[in-house]
Amino acid sequence: MAEKIRQKAGVRQILNSSSQRVTAQRTLLLDLLRRSGGHLDADELYRRARKKNSRISLSTVYRNLQLFKRLGLIEERRFDEEHHHYEVKSGEEHQHLLCIGCGKVVEFDYPAVNRFRKDIGTKYDFDINGVEIHLTGLCSDCRKNKNRKKSDGR
Repeated sequence: MAEKIRQKAGVRQILNSSSQRVTAQRTLLLDLLRRSGGHLDADELYRRARKKNSRISLSTVYRNLQLFKRLGLIEERRFDEEHHHYEVKSGEEHQHLLCIGCGKVVEFDYPAVNRFRKDIGTKYDFDINGVEIHLTGLCSDCRKNKNRKKSDGR
């Protein structure tokens, strides 16, 4: 509970220091992103927000996502050309698995990424400040469905 209060105070401080008002809609959107525990695209965030506030518009969602991104509150992930997913910035670097069947996203941490970053940075004399890796494939459910269809002759 105390951590949630600190996070809200931090968001309020970031918004105020950038001359942005702390509105009920902004608070709602950030809260939904925090509680999602995953990666939401703008449409899913909009659907969830409409359940709590029927007056919120899709353009408000998009505008605020851009604002949150600019302020460093969230990260935008581009897993494919058509969908951008958003997650609250955690401070911990992680990678993603993306199912090409159902769109499921799984976060994972792979310590070898730090060694990779250091080796590549040294080799090319490059100061690397972030690594974004996403691997695509089929999750176990989609693999099962695919195998079931094959065995059914489809």
